[in-house]
Amino acid sequence: MGKNAIRALLICFTLASIHLVEAQQQAKVAKIGWLGPGTSQSSERFEQFLRELHKLGYVDGKNVSFQSRYFGNEFDRLPALAEELVGLNVDVIVTRGTPETLALKKATKTIPIVFYSVTDPIGAGIVDSLARPGGNITGFSSMEATLAGKRLELLKETLPKLSRVAVLWNPQDRSSAQQWKEGQSPARDLGLQLHSMEVSSSDNYERAFKAALNAGSGALAVIAGSLEDANQKRITELATKNRLPAIYPRRSFVNSGGLMAYGSEGGISRVAVMVDKILKGTKPADIPVEHPTKFELIINLKTAKALGLTIPPVVMMRAEKVIK
Repeated sequence: MGKNAIRALLICFTLASIHLVEAQQQAKVAKIGWLGPGTSQSSERFEQFLRELHKLGYVDGKNVSFQSRYFGNEFDRLPALAEELVGLNVDVIVTRGTPETLALKKATKTIPIVFYSVTDPIGAGIVDSLARPGGNITGFSSMEATLAGKRLELLKETLPKLSRVAVLWNPQDRSSAQQWKEGQSPARDLGLQLHSMEVSSSDNYERAFKAALNAGSGALAVIAGSLEDANQKRITELATKNRLPAIYPRRSFVNSGGLMAYGSEGGISRVAVMVDKILKGTKPADIPVEHPTKFELIINLKTAKALGLTIPPVVMMRAEKVIK
């Protein structure tokens, strides 16, 4: 065989090898698990996560696939759903808050886990530190406990004569309980009495609102939690029905008819970036836990009008967005 023929065979072999590698790379489909509250039909956060991943080059059904599990309002289902996702051998699991993350931590020490709304990941025993999480978990800390006082302050500025506020929280959610606790001192400083509106099941909302009114509550502060996320529409409707001006932890509550919200909306986009890093080989232990750097006040003037409420100019000036 001549030199030219050998050279031609080598070129063909090289090209074939390149095409084979490319085909193998194209065939690689990342498997992402998702564990969240509510149902698949109500998962606004999942849809947001899909959009953020798309910006990073991931297309569902092409180079990424999803296994989603939802526990509705039933927290006792978390251990089984966590085990189920782990058994599917996904490449990474994304979840919301403290109860979900702790269930997943118990289910696996190897599959990477990324959370997007844990209030105190160190205190909950989820990570070793924010800078160096350790283990197989990282994510975005919502810092909700530090915002409890700020939301009460905004309610007081909106309703200067306000003296008693109902606080909706879930005693079965560790993060929710911490936020309730952190709100006590700011409430005293503002001259506010807090009515503990404890709800751990969606069946109890009607009863809880009635009790809040009977206690003389003039406004409502909703604490961030998975149960509250799964029942946004119902909570905002009950607040309006009972004529309770309310402040919520996220913009989506205001989009559902709530009066106002104060919080951060950047968690999901940062989590998508973390997932991208993990899929490309970075270990969760080497990805620092992030926290919000910007907070937004959103006001719904339609709801204010329905409540017969005029938002003071000093509050309106601080709003990032106003729904008219």
